[in-house]
Amino acid sequence: MRRAAHRDTILAQAGSRWDERTGSVTMPVYQTATFRHPALGRSTGFDYSRSGNPTRQVLEDTLARLDGGARGFAFSSGLAALDCLLHLLAPGDRILVTEDLYGGTFRLLERVYRPLGIEAVYADTSRVEEVERCWDDRVKALLVETPTNPLLKVADIRALSALARARGALTIVDNTRLERQERNALAVAEFLSRHPRVGRVHYPGLPSHRGAATLRSQASGFGAVVSFEVDDPALVPALLARVRVFLFAESLGGVESLITFPSAQTHADLDEGVRERLGITDRLLRLSLGVEHVDDLVEDLDQALAA
Repeated sequence: MRRAAHRDTILAQAGSRWDERTGSVTMPVYQTATFRHPALGRSTGFDYSRSGNPTRQVLEDTLARLDGGARGFAFSSGLAALDCLLHLLAPGDRILVTEDLYGGTFRLLERVYRPLGIEAVYADTSRVEEVERCWDDRVKALLVETPTNPLLKVADIRALSALARARGALTIVDNTRLERQERNALAVAEFLSRHPRVGRVHYPGLPSHRGAATLRSQASGFGAVVSFEVDDPALVPALLARVRVFLFAESLGGVESLITFPSAQTHADLDEGVRERLGITDRLLRLSLGVEHVDDLVEDLDQALAA
C-alpha cells in the first residue's frame, strides 16, 4: 500500500495536477464571476463564483485531504466560517464556548445569535470537569479555541470531543500554527520569560505552561501567539509607541509580527469585571509572531521594554 504524502508535499503541490487540458502545473486564480454551460442539462460543475470557483475548490480539496475529511470549505474570514457553522443551531439551542475567546466571536454570539434565541454558555474549556459541570440537555455544540486568545489556555480535544459525542453534540475547534512562526514565538517567549519588566508569559511551548503536555499530544506545534504581562500598566503606552519591527495592529496569523493590547482592542466588549477575572488586564499584551529574523524581533522588544 502506497504511503500517504507528507503534509509539506501536499501543500507544495496543491492544484498542480488539476489542469489536464493544458498540463499547467500552477493553479490559476479564476477571477470570472460566471461560467458558461457546455449544453442544456450539462454543467462544468461551476455556475457562479459565489457558489463555486476552481481556485477555491483546489484549496478546499487540499484542506480535506490534509485532515482526512470528506469535504473542506474555505471562507473569506474565520468569522465567516464560524457564522456558517452556527447556522446548524436552532432557536432554543445552547452552545458551550471557551470563556476567554476571540472578541469578534464573542460579539457574533452575543449581538447576532443570542437575539435569535441561540444562547452561548461560557466555560474554561481547558478543564474538562468544568465543561461537564456546565453541560445540560440544551447544549447542541461545543466551540473550543485552543490555544485560546489571548491567554493561550489549552483544551484537551480528545476528551472534549468524546464528551460531546456521547451527548450527541457537535465539536467545533478554532485553532491557529506555522513552522517558522512557531520557532520565532518560542524564542520570543523564552526571552520575555527572562526579562525583569515582564511578569507572566503565556505560551504553551514553554515547559512551565499547564497545557504544554496536552498540546504536544494532539498537535504538531504550539502556535504563533504569545501574550505577556508587564509589571506596570504605565509601561504599555510607551512600549506600543517604541516598537519598530512589531506593528501595533489587531490580527494574527500573518507573515508580519503584530502587537495588540487586548483589553482596549480585541476584547474591549467584554465586561471589565469579566476581563479582570479571566486575566485580560491592563498589563497584558499579545503578540502574533511573523517570519522576520528572530534577532530583530527580540531586539525590538528589548529596546521597547527599556521605556
